[in-house]
Parts: sequence; C-alpha cells; structure tokens
Amino acid sequence: MSARSYSYRSIRPIRIAPRLTFQLLASYNKHMTDKKHFTTIDEYISAFPKDTQAVLEKVRQSIRKAAPGAVETISYDMPTFDLNGKHVVFFSGWKRHISLYPIPAGDEAFQQKIAHYKRAKSTIQFSLDKPVPYDLVEQIVTLLMLEKPEKEG
Repeated sequence: MSARSYSYRSIRPIRIAPRLTFQLLASYNKHMTDKKHFTTIDEYISAFPKDTQAVLEKVRQSIRKAAPGAVETISYDMPTFDLNGKHVVFFSGWKRHISLYPIPAGDEAFQQKIAHYKRAKSTIQFSLDKPVPYDLVEQIVTLLMLEKPEKEG
C-alpha cells in the first residue's frame, strides 16, 4: 500500500451558502468579543438566571464538602477548586445543563452509577430539567482527590 499525495487542486472546497457563512462568522465573533472574564466564583454564578444560580451554588457547596481544604479560583474562565497547588475539579453552567470536569476512572460500580448521564471527553453533564445528584458530585470530587498525587516539596 503506498502513500497517496494530494495537491491543492485534488481537494474540493466545501461550499457553504454565503449568508450562512456570514452568520457563522458573526456568531463566532460575537461569542468571542462578548465573553466575560470572571475573577471569582461568586461573579461567575451571578451571571446565570436565578434557578441556575441555585443549582451552581449547591454544586459548589458539594465540592466544598468533599474537598474542604480546596482553594476556589477561576481557571479557563470556569470555577475551579485547587488542592496542593493543582486543579482538582472544574464546573460550569450552560443553558440546559451543569458540567463537571474531569471524570475520575473509579471502579465498575462508579462507572455504572454515571452510565446514564451524558459524558464526553472526561466531562459529565447534569441536565437542569432533572434533579442534580449532589451526592454523586461529592463522590466524583472524592475520587478525583484520591487519583491526584499530592504535590511534593
């Protein structure tokens, strides 16, 4: 089997309607320029509707309960909890769900427990139209702390 070389002439461009292209670019540019950079978790949470604020605050309290020594910060424009100088867990609010990053490996029982939640690339999503399992949030944080080696020094 030989490697096939391509010239720029052999690759066909994808054609998108000009109006759609403009809409996509305008949407991207609007998102990039209107993005607010937060400095505290309180500031981050206050940017959401009241009902979402309540859920985000409960997620925050669940993380604090599981990691009482963790330091709150903002990293990658998301609420972050650091322990021993390392990021342990991030959370974020969206229009229809709350996300928690990353997901620990856990054991088979843990994997079965999270199986019915939407997951993608080490992220778990909790839909806002269903009760958020705060006990599972605590379990995730506890497992993450067990997986993260303590900073030496």
